[in-house]
Amino acid sequence: MKAHLHTDWRDIPDTARGGVAALGNFDGVHLGHAHLIQALHTARPDRKLAVVTFEPHPRELFRPQDPPFRLTLSQERFAALSALGVQHVFQIAFDREFSAMSAEDFVTRVLHEGLGLHHVACGMDFAFGHRRRGNVAFLTERTAELGIGLSVVPPLSDALGPYSSSRIRRLLQDGYPERAAEELGRPWSIRGVVQHGDKRGRLLGFPTANIALGRHLEPARGVYAVSVRMADGGVYPGVANIGRRPTINDGQESRLEVHLLGFSGDLYGQTLSVALHTLLRAERRFDGLDALKEQIARDCTQAMAYLSTHEFAPVTART
Repeated sequence: MKAHLHTDWRDIPDTARGGVAALGNFDGVHLGHAHLIQALHTARPDRKLAVVTFEPHPRELFRPQDPPFRLTLSQERFAALSALGVQHVFQIAFDREFSAMSAEDFVTRVLHEGLGLHHVACGMDFAFGHRRRGNVAFLTERTAELGIGLSVVPPLSDALGPYSSSRIRRLLQDGYPERAAEELGRPWSIRGVVQHGDKRGRLLGFPTANIALGRHLEPARGVYAVSVRMADGGVYPGVANIGRRPTINDGQESRLEVHLLGFSGDLYGQTLSVALHTLLRAERRFDGLDALKEQIARDCTQAMAYLSTHEFAPVTART
């Protein structure tokens, strides 16, 4: 069942109030986040399951000069939370006005009065309110006064330590999407609208759908075996290049270009979700377009061989 998205905490319908909510940014919606949500559901299975999160990520507001770092933007995050059984996603607009809200007002005005929550759950390091002055100790005291239940959930860990969004970012930047998938519970995906490119892929015999990375994290540059989910739910195998196309020398902006295997048709303007399965090779310069074309053909063969045995294999956590 698909979740309901609410973007104004001041105007929540009665049907969405009175539930229980996990609190956090939930970038990536990884296994640690799933653990938090499951702990909340176990504590209060009698109530509607919800998440309180923020858009944009606070770091994007306070440090706009930083390189893009997001694992999941709003749509992808919402889809992942919905898949975990979350019924309501309260996505709070994190702007300058909201960032100035005190910790007291966040608990009283937003969680208690605005959302009508009966129980909340958070990690042990959850901080909130103006200048992050609210912490778990404050939340414990204030929720008790308001009659709101609270679960402070220890992090899910493996031999390498707690699962975290920053750990997954490092894996992707180092070129290990398979390991990132183990920690996410699914392959990492970039969702975006297909834009018009320069048609060079078509001239090479391998037409590509071009998607701007935008606010997404840029993973290791190179060629990946991918699967592409269409707006209608159909899934195609593919080969994707992430980088600056050094053979063509077309500038400094990295982009995602994906060639769908076994597909023909117009994708312009459509929203695709491109899941990275494995890095086939690093980005490199070739001696001309003929050499590049030959390599792309080899990439397609290698991607199909990999996807035929790995694409739908279940993903489990490392121990």
